[in-house]
Amino acid sequence: MTHWRIETFETLDSTSDLCLARAAAGEAAGFAVLAGVQTGGRGRAGRSWQSPPGNLFLSVLLRPAARPEDAGLFSLMAGLVLAESLQRFLPPPVKTMLKWPNDVLIGSAKLGGVLIEAGIETDRIGWMVIGFGANLAHAPGVPGRAVTSLAAHGGAANPNQVMREILARLDRWLNPMEPETLRAAWLGRAHAPGTPVTVDGGRVSGSFAGLTAEGSLLLERAGGVETIRAGEIALG
Repeated sequence: MTHWRIETFETLDSTSDLCLARAAAGEAAGFAVLAGVQTGGRGRAGRSWQSPPGNLFLSVLLRPAARPEDAGLFSLMAGLVLAESLQRFLPPPVKTMLKWPNDVLIGSAKLGGVLIEAGIETDRIGWMVIGFGANLAHAPGVPGRAVTSLAAHGGAANPNQVMREILARLDRWLNPMEPETLRAAWLGRAHAPGTPVTVDGGRVSGSFAGLTAEGSLLLERAGGVETIRAGEIALG
């Protein structure tokens, strides 16, 4: 993708909701929306996403025509793109890391995350909206979770700068998407093999054993290695 069509708003209900509406109206791939403030931002599982000014609220529309089973790779790719983009604005030795599938951390504190919504058309992913959120200037509190910001670690970037970095890295990873290279890069920023992992608040627990070819989580348990295709994990 060589040209992104970018719309920016001082205030918007939700960047992803606007992308979803445009997708339904037939908008082509390469559409991006950046908001200074969101009044109805959404996270995973319908959670609200606090959206103070100075942080990143960006959504993009893709039409990848990929197989539905490849959705996990896009999830890994989006998290990696966000982690690499934020890394660009952090001083050494601070390093972003990834928690499956696409949370971006510094240490054990969440710096940013991704929300992906997609539609299947004739056995293919007809459209995909990727929402990127990151704490650049502020780290709004989240009950039960450690959070951080770019500024708290000596980083400095405005939302427009980070957006440009994200769009450039999306071009890099999408054209073409190389699954083996993508998984290797993701694992290079991930929790180490053997790290204790709990899924969905204790529904399943074990230790991190890598990724499948499609990007699912491999969890080593007493009875063998189990594949986790969806869920929210806690480390340690």
